[in-house]
Amino acid sequence: MASAHAVEFLPRGSKTFTNVPEVFFIPEFVFGGLVWILVASTHVYPDNPLGWVMFVSVFCFVMTTIFFFFFILGHNQRKFWNSLDVGYHFVAVVLYLSASVILAYITLLKGWGMTIAPGNLIVHVLTSDLLKIYRLDIAAVVMSYLATLLYFLHAIFSARRWHKSR
Repeated sequence: MASAHAVEFLPRGSKTFTNVPEVFFIPEFVFGGLVWILVASTHVYPDNPLGWVMFVSVFCFVMTTIFFFFFILGHNQRKFWNSLDVGYHFVAVVLYLSASVILAYITLLKGWGMTIAPGNLIVHVLTSDLLKIYRLDIAAVVMSYLATLLYFLHAIFSARRWHKSR
């Protein structure tokens, strides 16, 4: 006998704010947005590695926003959404972990008074302006690792839900 009620695969609407994996959406917004803001507020130098950090933070912020609105509006009720949720969050973990390691390395070099230039390493003294940028970079590193942790927790809990639904 078929049930008259539709099977709900993932939470939707206000249930998004109370279920364990989805409750991480808001902190992912906050910490991911802070990484984006803190890196953008400093001198994005060297361009290439910090450009990757900016790409990862903006990409994950936009994709998390899209996922969040799909969950709120209830457009996530097909079976493939479980797999998509797990896949996206594991990809986000890998991207954020790579960006966090790069950001920590660049920040460590700045703390030692060094900067990577194309082809060589430049040593300089930390002035008050450079110290302010260094402190902003430290905050960005902390927020980046917290965002990585949140995406990892979301991925693990989503994977557990995906495994139960199979």
